[in-house]
Amino acid sequence: MIYDKIENIDLYNLDSDAVNFIKNLKSDIECKKHILNDNVYANVEEYNTKESGFFEAHKNYIDIQLLLSGEERLEYTNLEGLNVQTQYDESRDIEFYFDGKNPVIPLILKPDFFAVLFPQDAHKPQLTYQTEQKVKKVVVKIKCGQK
Repeated sequence: MIYDKIENIDLYNLDSDAVNFIKNLKSDIECKKHILNDNVYANVEEYNTKESGFFEAHKNYIDIQLLLSGEERLEYTNLEGLNVQTQYDESRDIEFYFDGKNPVIPLILKPDFFAVLFPQDAHKPQLTYQTEQKVKKVVVKIKCGQK
């Protein structure tokens, strides 16, 4: 897991199309799926944060998550030791988990910050930070093993 300011994104060895997309994002980008190349795409969506959720993880894609507006709490823990809540859905590349016994680290996503989540990084996104609010979020998905 990586959590940092967007101004430092070049320090990490991430897909160049993903990095260029992030560095050139505008707040008025259309909410939809944006295809960046054969191995990278971005989902842009708006939603209201929520009080609770389940951990999730992905086997085939790395997530880069960032907000264009609002604030959101994202909780992170290691995948090891979590119990499956919903079996892996290959078509969506997602599996859901109940909370486990590992320490949970809360991250605050807000404009100018990003989180990179790898397959071993269980994460609980879309959570309320201080007050429920509408956010605009970008999740860039990079196929594992790609640069």
